[in-house]
Amino acid sequence: METASLDSSKQIMQKTVYSILFSISFAHLINDLIQAIIPSIYPILKDSYNLTFTQIGLITFAFQLTASIFQPFVGYYTDKFPKPFSQIYGMLFSMAGIVSISFADNFYWILISVMLIGTGSSIFHPESARISNLASGGKRGLAQSIFQVGGNFGTALGPLLVALIVVPNSQKYILWFVIAAVIGLAILSKIAFWYRDHLIERNQKAQPFINLHNLPKKKVQISIAILLIVIFSKFFYSASLSSYYQFYIIDKFSLTIQQAQYHMFIYLIAYAIGTILGGPLGDKIGRKYVIWLSVFGATPFALLLPYVNLFWTDVLMVVIGIIISSAFPAILVYAQELVPKKLGMVSGLFYGFAFGMGALGSALLGRLADLTSIQYVYHVCSYLPIIGVICYFLPNLKKEQKV
Repeated sequence: METASLDSSKQIMQKTVYSILFSISFAHLINDLIQAIIPSIYPILKDSYNLTFTQIGLITFAFQLTASIFQPFVGYYTDKFPKPFSQIYGMLFSMAGIVSISFADNFYWILISVMLIGTGSSIFHPESARISNLASGGKRGLAQSIFQVGGNFGTALGPLLVALIVVPNSQKYILWFVIAAVIGLAILSKIAFWYRDHLIERNQKAQPFINLHNLPKKKVQISIAILLIVIFSKFFYSASLSSYYQFYIIDKFSLTIQQAQYHMFIYLIAYAIGTILGGPLGDKIGRKYVIWLSVFGATPFALLLPYVNLFWTDVLMVVIGIIISSAFPAILVYAQELVPKKLGMVSGLFYGFAFGMGALGSALLGRLADLTSIQYVYHVCSYLPIIGVICYFLPNLKKEQKV
């Protein structure tokens, strides 16, 4: 009787709810589309308000800090007290940020605006990662890739839409992105009701706890520390690409702002493609190998980047984008499998740390660009993926499960 109950529960867990996965992915697209407005308008803000690179870095720091610092706390709280409608509140914060930045006319107003968007993001991500896990039916890598790729496409669309809508007109045209936020609210409402009903159903049926490894606690802690070092390497380097790539190619190749945003779009689409590949590949061959290859594997291409012409810059950025982006779905699911009882907290920790490293990287690299040059920043950052060699020391969870 007990075995039959366990089999029944496993069947419930193995059912992949694709409608929810694609809905949460589309909501992620909208959330990250709104986030992507911020770096996309940096050249406009820099010219309009005579901002320094240090100030540009501080704007990113303010956004990323608010997007990061709350996430582990949100995740920790919702692990204990799930809040199906919390993502709607997050989208409302982001909408307020859009309206605010449309009218911002000084550095401090811009800071407040991006902090509103950052707060919305910090509420959105931990619960979204949990929903993806719940709807995965055991295909956690695939589910995380579907979720992540929505965000990556949103990040890619941001500079393209800014180039088409805002650059030819004025800063106030950012208000058009409120439409995206309203669509996001409608989608999140649908997801919230599913999540609420799912929680009720899970509370009524006993769900078996499945431990995905038999590692000692100290080895789990060391593995988490290694993953955080990898996050540092990946997102510090990514900060140079997301915050300053437009300035880099404008300075090096004498492009216009609009031309630079089209080149940024090429990189971001490649980044999205890599995210699609990373999760399912981790399900098949083991997440350790995907993390190892995607971070350390970008090293030769990153080292070449500062020395090539515009055509090869685009080619290398596509390769770097595909390789380095495949890591995060694998990193997040690997971390969730290390600490399966605290999905919200561990998701919030890794999203928060990723945003935090992006914040720190943007602030420090902006200061370095002011003291030296934007091209020098890219020479320095090209060595960061080498840190990925530390992935060698991660345990292979697939192997550990067989022991």
